[in-house]
Amino acid sequence: MTQSPSDPHLAFAVFRPRRGRIVAITFAVLVLAAFTLVAIVAPGAEWKPFDRALVIAFGLAIAWFLLRFAMIRAVPTRESLVVRNLLTSRTLEWSEIVSVEFAGADPWVSLDLADTDELAVMAIQRADGPRARKEAARLAALVTALGEAGDR
Repeated sequence: MTQSPSDPHLAFAVFRPRRGRIVAITFAVLVLAAFTLVAIVAPGAEWKPFDRALVIAFGLAIAWFLLRFAMIRAVPTRESLVVRNLLTSRTLEWSEIVSVEFAGADPWVSLDLADTDELAVMAIQRADGPRARKEAARLAALVTALGEAGDR
């Protein structure tokens, strides 16, 4: 059963992946710890402080990327949907969204837009199983209730 868009506590909850977020945060911590450990205890006198700092910096870069993945989300309001994917963010008015697609083997939901463009919503991921289908249905209900593009 999907939540009704008239229930603001449930309908306007932020869309976030569950499994992908947990994996990304866990690996960010592990990568940073591993690279720091290697930089500190690396054998050999050939490693200068600058070399060690570069190894830690590389670990930080990987951890940053993983944390970006952990921060993906879609934030619905009565006026719009803000989609924050891995590297980009986009704000859409509900009237710009024609339909919500979550078919086949697609890894995440995609939105068909009125300008014939398509936008991935990485916040709703197939890896989350039944929860992802419920979240896709909730997003589709919001588009139906608040959008106008489907009425054209």
